[in-house]
Amino acid sequence: MIAKIGKGSNMYGAILYNQQKVDREDGAVLLLNKIPDTVDGKYSVAYFNKCFEPYLSANIKTEKTVRHISLNPDPADKVSDEQFTEMARVYMERTGYGNQPYIVFKHTDIDRTHIHIVSTCVGIDGRKIPDDYDHPRSMAICRDLEQKYNMKKATEQEQKQANKVFKPVSHNNGDIKSQIASVVRHLPKYYNFSTMGSYNALLSLFNITAEEVKGERNGQTVNGLVYFALDKNGNKVSNPFKASLFGKDAGVAHLQKHFEQSKEKMKTTPVKSVLKNTVEHAIHTTINETDFKKQLTEQSINTVVRRNSEGRIYGMTFIDHESRTVWNGSQLDRNLSANVFNDWWNNRNKPVLRIRDNSVSKTNTMDNLPTKDLFGFILQERSQSSDLGLFSLLPQEQGVDYEEEQFANRMKKKGRRL
Repeated sequence: MIAKIGKGSNMYGAILYNQQKVDREDGAVLLLNKIPDTVDGKYSVAYFNKCFEPYLSANIKTEKTVRHISLNPDPADKVSDEQFTEMARVYMERTGYGNQPYIVFKHTDIDRTHIHIVSTCVGIDGRKIPDDYDHPRSMAICRDLEQKYNMKKATEQEQKQANKVFKPVSHNNGDIKSQIASVVRHLPKYYNFSTMGSYNALLSLFNITAEEVKGERNGQTVNGLVYFALDKNGNKVSNPFKASLFGKDAGVAHLQKHFEQSKEKMKTTPVKSVLKNTVEHAIHTTINETDFKKQLTEQSINTVVRRNSEGRIYGMTFIDHESRTVWNGSQLDRNLSANVFNDWWNNRNKPVLRIRDNSVSKTNTMDNLPTKDLFGFILQERSQSSDLGLFSLLPQEQGVDYEEEQFANRMKKKGRRL
């Protein structure tokens, strides 16, 4: 079993990410700790967020107050809900979070059933729970849980791979060809994207771009593809590399098939409506481009903005690393097109959107969720605790801190072949 510890500042976003899966029946709430249940057993993002407010409002100086942890057994392990619940309790107790409010969500939308735990590292007294040795301690707890529940043991190499940063190309490090190969050989196997533009948006996260080239051979038109390394500003800093150097998966013919297959898959996936709601919520709750991108990255979503030489935004792409899908803004909704964002960020005309989906709109009120003495519970906790002193693919410089090991877990075998 592998644990991933995400640290952020957006509690609402962390809860929303998990609760949306529950709402579309791809997940379930397994455990509430220090959070009162509702009378009817139904929850909303607003309700959960409200339960954390006394802790967050007491915060003295902690910047990243949210802890978003995932516990990931091997796909071959069969873990019951009761076992997941007990593992979460043990894990949180031993990491110093036993007296903290936290929610345990089970995710069933991929072939590897796993759990996410949302909590805060701020105690009721406003002080931060120490986390100096959280990663070594986390690994030790996982080894003990594997033994107790007879689960497949994660090897040291798997641990290293799970925590390995999937790095963008750095033209200063040399051997650019191998760096590009380590990315382009794998992306089509794990991500769905339906156009060359969306493929390039994904590649840009790794400082790579692809260009189509056309020519003639024996009187016939031949299409090809070349790859370049980019610097941090998006400028080409290498000679072109032919796609044939990286295998068939990186070539035009294979990518065209991938585009068509992705289009079909993306037509029927529920991810589109969930992602649309998440993006609309980010528009509603942020004030500028920086805050907007930051809120989405805390939910494992990258935003790629394309501008022309005059600074006008002509392309918006959203990369959802949880579902591994890449969407143009206009694919999600006409109200999320490049023109809308250009008008907001360049002309200061913020769009006014009506969030229609129940999974988000119902979070705006707690009136329909009667609680079992919610506020009395919170006051009691405060008085009792007054003497008490909490997915990565890309590097931190990209602003991404994912709790999932989507690439690392599955690439460890492939990586040995490079």
